[in-house]
Amino acid sequence: MNSIDKVRIIVAGDSGCGKSSLAYLIANNEAMTNPPYTVGCSVEVKLHEYREDSKREFFIEASSLSHKNTRGVFYQQANGIILVHDLTNRKSHENLKYWLYEILNKESGKDTIKSFAEQDLDSEQFLGSQASQIPVLVVGTKFDLLDEKQKKTNSRNQQFSKDIGAEEIFIDCRNIRSFHAGSTEAVKLSKFFDRVIEKKYILSDNSTFNDKRKFINIKSPMDSSSRFISPFTSPLGNYSNFSSNLASNLTQSPTSQTD
Repeated sequence: MNSIDKVRIIVAGDSGCGKSSLAYLIANNEAMTNPPYTVGCSVEVKLHEYREDSKREFFIEASSLSHKNTRGVFYQQANGIILVHDLTNRKSHENLKYWLYEILNKESGKDTIKSFAEQDLDSEQFLGSQASQIPVLVVGTKFDLLDEKQKKTNSRNQQFSKDIGAEEIFIDCRNIRSFHAGSTEAVKLSKFFDRVIEKKYILSDNSTFNDKRKFINIKSPMDSSSRFISPFTSPLGNYSNFSSNLASNLTQSPTSQTD
């Protein structure tokens, strides 16, 4: 248990776009009935089996933090990014590029791609950069609130996702069938997780993929303070204690952590 590897996924997007509800739905296969305004860090855990023939299992951990001057701690060593926007709020979609570049710049420790967020995205330049090596999934929430014309328009308008080489899905976080087995959304989500795992453990020259259980750590910058608010029940007994301890460590004040 002391040598479990982790994979970190950041869930980012404007406040109120449904990041916590999305993480809860992914982790528990059920909708969050009364989603609270998340203050601090929420954690969700889910088993993810990497390929049928390998029978390897993965935990998915989701946490949330917002304050710009503290959430950078959670961006470090990101292995994957889920960008979330509200389909009824165009501004939340326009802001995705700022979330993306904030994460990538913090993760790299440089401002080399800062100019991308301040002008129109150069798809060719981005896809040819090192930044594009981190898998990204774009998720549009509140799909149920759109009329039929809006649904068709959104389905056709996925230029940002194409520019960054990402898949995009539209869901209703209150519908437990949003990720039902075999659906387009479920397939894209599973492939995204597989890509994150492969990037870190299979395609990396410095890592080998073994039979240990891997943790996918999903983090979502959301609100102002650090507080663990969403405990979970692990189906594997001792893993619950491990994950609870991990969550507590993640929610400590950044001032108590070393870079």
